[in-house]
Amino acid sequence: MLRKIIKPCGLHCIKVKDLGVSFGEQTVLEHINLHIHCGSLNVIIGKNGAGKSTFIRAMLGDVKHTGTIEFKDRENGHIQKLKIGYVPQTLNIEKNTPISVYDLMASYTSRVPAFLVKSKALKKDMEEALNVFEAADLIDKQVCNLSGGQLQRVMLAMAIMDEPNLLLLDEPVSGIDMIGMELFYDIIEELKEHYDLSIILISHDLEMVKKRADRVILMDKTVLKEGTPNEVYMSPEFEEVFGKAVM
Repeated sequence: MLRKIIKPCGLHCIKVKDLGVSFGEQTVLEHINLHIHCGSLNVIIGKNGAGKSTFIRAMLGDVKHTGTIEFKDRENGHIQKLKIGYVPQTLNIEKNTPISVYDLMASYTSRVPAFLVKSKALKKDMEEALNVFEAADLIDKQVCNLSGGQLQRVMLAMAIMDEPNLLLLDEPVSGIDMIGMELFYDIIEELKEHYDLSIILISHDLEMVKKRADRVILMDKTVLKEGTPNEVYMSPEFEEVFGKAVM
């Protein structure tokens, strides 16, 4: 059931301590240390091959890593189980595949085959999640017929259905035009302000990141620089990777 809209409490955080990932003898990530607060949009930037998507996969537990990832309550210091919502870069659905948005969301929320989990209560939960993104009218539509923007909203709805503490977005606006990108960031702004969760987003759009991010993480196997957009974009580390920024 989707949580009630509430202001972020500011008391929860995710702590990443000395995270590293290696594939054989190849070191992909090393010494990643981050402190992510709820109610914040944290954007990871970096060149291709910098390890950004590998970091997301490590957070999801899809790849083995060293170091620790903790979800902490600053009020009493308790470590709780971290619940993660995830929106991948793409969702490969073959054209003419007969799967509806309801079927897709049911398969995501249940281990039981979608045709066995038809229920009014489940459909209501899905519609509530879709409604957050003004997409409730899509629930019976075929996924293969959705536009890029519509599919993006469905995937965001799926990601928040389980009330995550952390929302991971791996370049979810890839292939979306500028109007769609602005709408996407408007939605993220609403989530950030009204839901008690942290958001980590990978993006290559440096201009949009400069306008919209609370914190920017410049990554190249490790965290080269982390801070406000101004702090990162005006840093020597940023200039070395991307050239001199115009602020």
